[in-house]
Amino acid sequence: MNAPSTTSTRPYLIRALYEWCTDNGFTPYVAVRVDETVQVPREYVKNGEIVLNVSMDATSSLKLGNEFIEFKARFAGTARDIMVPVSRVIAIYARENGQGMAFPLDEAGASAAQADEVASELPAERDAEAKTVQLTRVDSARSSDEPEPPRPPSGNRPALKRVK
Repeated sequence: MNAPSTTSTRPYLIRALYEWCTDNGFTPYVAVRVDETVQVPREYVKNGEIVLNVSMDATSSLKLGNEFIEFKARFAGTARDIMVPVSRVIAIYARENGQGMAFPLDEAGASAAQADEVASELPAERDAEAKTVQLTRVDSARSSDEPEPPRPPSGNRPALKRVK
């Protein structure tokens, strides 16, 4: 039996985590894999990615839609229009404690392991005071009967917590 086509859960999870961050006084950051569909200042893109502060203090006219995240923000004093397809968001997290969620990339050829690697390094790079990162990755391709992968040794590196 084929399940009917449903909408992606990604925009709903992004909105929920954004609300959680703001309700708890945290600064929501969104990590984005940049390509030609992403409208951001290219001079701030590093290794094909950009991390954006999407807090109420940093943005104006923020719209967290099902297809796009749109807002206006200042970069080096210059106002810019930002538009990010929801499918290009690879993580949303709180800057202060690193709690949030990482998402697999929607593009062909990009593995979930690459999304894990990218998401686990973002908060530590952006916030030198971060000790640990607690990101949860959405993984719809993993079946419940597959064994958990081995856990890396703990240290100063961020770690992902897998929730099924």
